[in-house]
Amino acid sequence: MLTLARLSLSTLRFPLANLAKRTMSAKTIAVLDDSELTDGQMKEVSFESGKVLLSRLGDKVHATSAFCTHYGAPLSKGVLTADGRVVCPWHGACFNVCTGDIEDAPAPTAIHSFQTHIADGKIYVTADPANTTKDKMSRPPKLLASGAEVGGAGVVIVGGGSGAFHAVESLREHGFKGPITIISKEPHAPIDRTKLSKALITDASKLEWRTPADLKIKFGTTLRVNTTVTTVDTSAKTVTLDDGKETIPYDSLILASGGLPRRLPIDGSDFENVYTLRHVQDAQNIDAACQEGKHLVVIGSSFISMELVVAVSKRKLGSIHVIGMEQYPFELVLGKEVGAGLKQYHESQGIVFHGSTSVKAIRKTSDAATPTEVELSTGEVLPADVIIMGVGVRPATDYLKASGFELEKDGSVKVDEQLRVPGRADVFAIGDIATYPQLPTGSTRRVEHWNVAGNMGRAVGKTISGSPQPYVKVPVFWSAQGQQLRYCGIGQGYDDIYIKGNPTEMKFIAYYIQGGKVTAVASMQNDPVVSQASELLRLGLMPSAEEIKAGKNPLEVDISSAAASIRLQ
Repeated sequence: MLTLARLSLSTLRFPLANLAKRTMSAKTIAVLDDSELTDGQMKEVSFESGKVLLSRLGDKVHATSAFCTHYGAPLSKGVLTADGRVVCPWHGACFNVCTGDIEDAPAPTAIHSFQTHIADGKIYVTADPANTTKDKMSRPPKLLASGAEVGGAGVVIVGGGSGAFHAVESLREHGFKGPITIISKEPHAPIDRTKLSKALITDASKLEWRTPADLKIKFGTTLRVNTTVTTVDTSAKTVTLDDGKETIPYDSLILASGGLPRRLPIDGSDFENVYTLRHVQDAQNIDAACQEGKHLVVIGSSFISMELVVAVSKRKLGSIHVIGMEQYPFELVLGKEVGAGLKQYHESQGIVFHGSTSVKAIRKTSDAATPTEVELSTGEVLPADVIIMGVGVRPATDYLKASGFELEKDGSVKVDEQLRVPGRADVFAIGDIATYPQLPTGSTRRVEHWNVAGNMGRAVGKTISGSPQPYVKVPVFWSAQGQQLRYCGIGQGYDDIYIKGNPTEMKFIAYYIQGGKVTAVASMQNDPVVSQASELLRLGLMPSAEEIKAGKNPLEVDISSAAASIRLQ
């Protein structure tokens, strides 16, 4: 009995000691005069060797980590809203300033929230100094559930991309207690796929948001890699794997199978030196092929194509030719003037464009040094050691067609405002395969943005957990084009563009207008205009096209103060 008593005391003593240690590590420091932080303002302040972000909403002062957990942007350079959101100035990630919780993708982890109080005209913050440094800017999510605490088939997610990753986090954050299974064709955990084209990173371990062990231990999620879903039976609530080798049940099914790169239906499109980019292995192949002196031909002037061009342009290739159907790159999305400005930049880096041109054929040559050539519709022939097709993706939904799903003309799955597939109980579709109603207009569209897939995953996770969540996010994307291009909104179908600045100098703001309303904004070197615009679009407070043309600055629209809070109610 004495031994048991000692064991019980020691068992209690160690948690108490750890608690005391944690309490002792926290410090309370005066970081700023109260008068220096006005209503609706953010300010980054020092905290010993670290940094803290202060945000004032009315008479309340909040303190959080100072950096975005996505790529480390200073949040003080972003946008604060009266409903408690801080938006990263770079890529649209968003956090709750009261709790530090994730509000929007692509934030992979939450930020710390610290206690504050005001005394003697000073703002005091209580925090562990170690948690205020940039390398400790993130904290584990507050999971209401961390594993399969109840039985049943649980949630099955088809696809291992951004949507899957964010769905898992959202499910557990909102208290889903059942099993979660991710079925992925890829050989690794969900990755930051944007870095494949933007930086040509070829090591999957440097791209994974969570390791398979983290998914299993922290999130109670089973990851099945190198596995293909071949059919779905929504009546029996089962999915069949690898042509019938196994059938597994589900209670809720999230279809997040992403896109498949297109190949042009031309002679030679299947040659071994013709590449597309979607997976890590594709990046490895392109990286190995694009060596000094080699001739590169890029078919398609898409964002992914041009990001790859930027990534390899310093490798001393023999030549880089880009072939596009439009006169200028990105013309359909950004317009002629912006496209012309970006084209001029790329030409200054030695890139040769062939606009308003198509490819007739890819042929073998008798020249061992340059094994293939590309014939254009103009008759011009380009030598090509390496050929990259960046001509878009199609929804990866062949397995759904085989399962009897009704698909849209482009092969996508139509969903409702909660991303449910009509007529298919407990089935959701997200990301590249989903055609959804974009609020506030309700017009349906499919958007292939990284942020959209992530935010859809978060919305569906909340819905399945018991709090139905309509998808209401404003699309955001970014692209590395010499300078960072940022974009928010839905510009498709614009009838006017108003540009402030000069695209040829890679410094501008472009407003895309439809029916007198600004529906999208793009910028370079004008942060945080796009972050502000995304919130103005969300809140229905975007200035009209007439106001913008008359000189109204979106950054001067108050969406942060107590007065703005009244307007938002």
